Amino acid sequence: MILAQTSVRLLITDGTLTPENFSQKRDALIETIRLAVAARIEMIQLREKLLPARLAYQVAVDAVSIASGSATKILINERFDIAIAAGADGVHLTSSSMPVDLIRGNVPDEFIVGVSAHSMDDVVNAKGGGADYALLGPIFATPGKGEPLGVGALSCICHVVDPFPVMAVGGVDESNFQSVLDAGAAGFAAIRYFNEFVKIS
Repeated sequence: MILAQTSVRLLITDGTLTPENFSQKRDALIETIRLAVAARIEMIQLREKLLPARLAYQVAVDAVSIASGSATKILINERFDIAIAAGADGVHLTSSSMPVDLIRGNVPDEFIVGVSAHSMDDVVNAKGGGADYALLGPIFATPGKGEPLGVGALSCICHVVDPFPVMAVGGVDESNFQSVLDAGAAGFAAIRYFNEFVKIS
């Protein structure tokens, strides 16, 4: 299982694809996925929430094809039906998604189920529901994401639920990612940082 590794990196796509710009921006997203796979980023979350199911499925199929045979896992934001249909490795759920245990009961055992979390209770519920990991944030200040939890809270939560994997998100970049790993996080996720990172790798 990939989450048994240390320092798992999760690239989250920037979510800017829409039906209107799909034909113009799709190639750029696909190139970002190619670069991330080449850079051996462990997981990619397709977070294109503005796309209808048909277009989201097209992108998912492309991403799965690119990652085939590599160590990179492809996760689809919320839509486990699209993830299954496209042959993706898993799904990432938000606080408004279907319950983890319901998803878990309808997918293969090896299917990865991640959950966004914003508190100790969220992480405990994710663990209890059968999630493979919780993505906790925001850890650092991020525009529009509310008060940051901070590295201290991250450390506390990681130790309480250990060995359940908790990944950090929210303002994580090259200047501070080591601090979240030192706090006990199994890895970290980013949109801007990783999207920039793969382009210069």
